[in-house]
Amino acid sequence: MGNERNTPASEPPDMGSYAQRLAVSNPLSELIVPSAIQALQLPPGSRGLDAGCGIGLQALSLAEAVGPAGHVTGLDLSPQFLVHARETAEKAGLSERISFQQGDVSRLPFDDGTFDWVWSANCVGYAPAEPLPLLRELTRVTKPGGSVAILAWSSQQLLTGYPLLEARLNATSSGIAPFVKGKKPESHFLRALSWFREVGLEAPTAQTFVGDAHAPPSNDMRSALIALLEMRWPGVQSELTPEDWAEFQRLCQPESPNFILDLPDYYAFFTYSMFRGNVAK
Repeated sequence: MGNERNTPASEPPDMGSYAQRLAVSNPLSELIVPSAIQALQLPPGSRGLDAGCGIGLQALSLAEAVGPAGHVTGLDLSPQFLVHARETAEKAGLSERISFQQGDVSRLPFDDGTFDWVWSANCVGYAPAEPLPLLRELTRVTKPGGSVAILAWSSQQLLTGYPLLEARLNATSSGIAPFVKGKKPESHFLRALSWFREVGLEAPTAQTFVGDAHAPPSNDMRSALIALLEMRWPGVQSELTPEDWAEFQRLCQPESPNFILDLPDYYAFFTYSMFRGNVAK
């Protein structure tokens, strides 16, 4: 969602509060990620890598998918994220089936062909890193015949009734990230099928998953949507007209009497897209 993920070049300035926002927004991911993981049909008992695992929430779903005989290794650049990830796995009773280590997705600390499959969400394809070197690394550590899958936020409609404002927000530097100005069209995430072919992955496929929310949201879903609004368009004031900024504040601040989540007919949807390919045998 926006440019929230861990990439090799930089980290958010306050990882503790950022990790908290990711945790609070997790009910949104839970509407989509289980379906995406189910579509992978990961072999029971297999061993996989969650590259750019963040605070470890998806590693839990991956571990459940491969069953008690399987194992998931989570890797992330941020030691602060990994503290949260280990705590999350321990609370879920999955510490023996999930391990975490610090590392850079662009230089994976694993031998060739280590894993049966590799998964990476909201990481590969995000600026500023070029996608092909990262995808080659994911492919390198996957066994022949294994699969590589990447997943990322691809669209949303959150400000229902205000399509022009949302379009202008999406055209800001934050709103359009990771598709930054000057980026080659073929580096756009939704062109990832060509990346898979270029690195030699076979039978590449693409699939989009939709999540939605409507009034009245549960307390957890309301908190998740508030966190999403905070993360989706940060620091956009200088790129908006005063009128659009005022409208954005009016609609997207929880303390506003016109907060959009309080509308009795509020509805929103968002999508994640997944690309997958197989390593040649």
